[in-house]
Amino acid sequence: MRPTLFMLAIATVLAGCQAGGSAMDGARQFGAGLGAAATAPLDDLNLRREYIPTVLLQAEANPYDLRNLTRCATIGAEIARLNEALGPDTDEPPAPDGSYLSERAADATAEAALDAVRDATTDFIPGRGWIRRLSGAEQHSRHVQSAVQAGRMRRSFLKGVGMQRNCAPPAAPAWFRPRGGSQR
Repeated sequence: MRPTLFMLAIATVLAGCQAGGSAMDGARQFGAGLGAAATAPLDDLNLRREYIPTVLLQAEANPYDLRNLTRCATIGAEIARLNEALGPDTDEPPAPDGSYLSERAADATAEAALDAVRDATTDFIPGRGWIRRLSGAEQHSRHVQSAVQAGRMRRSFLKGVGMQRNCAPPAAPAWFRPRGGSQR
C-alpha cells in the first residue's frame, strides 16, 4: 500500500510540473527535500542529529533569566533571536507572501510526496522504536522538543516583561500599545 501512495504522490508532483510555474515551485521544493526525506533513517540510527540553536539551549538552562535585559531594545533583540530559532510567534500576523492558491496547492502536494518518501524509507526498519531508543535518537528528539518548549516559554515571558516595562513590540506582544510612549 505504501509504495502505491508513494508513486501516486510522485506522479501528482510530476503532473503538476506540466501545469505551469507554480507547480514548478512545488517540484523544486520536492527536489530540495528529497535528500532529507530519503536519508531519514539516519536520524533513527542517531547518525544524523537535528541542530539545537544556542538561544534555545540557553532558554532551556534558564528561561527566566533577565541579566543584561534592562532596556526595551535588548528585550526586543532577545525576542528576535528566539523568533529566528522558533519562527514567528502566534501573536504576529503571517507575512504576506503574495502566493496564489495554485502555488500553495503545489507546495502541499510536494510536502505530501516528501512525507510519503520519508515514511517509505523509515518503514523498512524493523523494531524502529527500539532502535531509536537504543541509539539515543529518541532521547535527542525529546531534548530538541524540550529546548523548543523552553524557547517558546522564554519568548512569552520576555514579552510579558516588555509589557510590564511599557515597551513597544517586538519587545511586547504585537497587539500591545504602550501607554504614553514606550521606554527605551
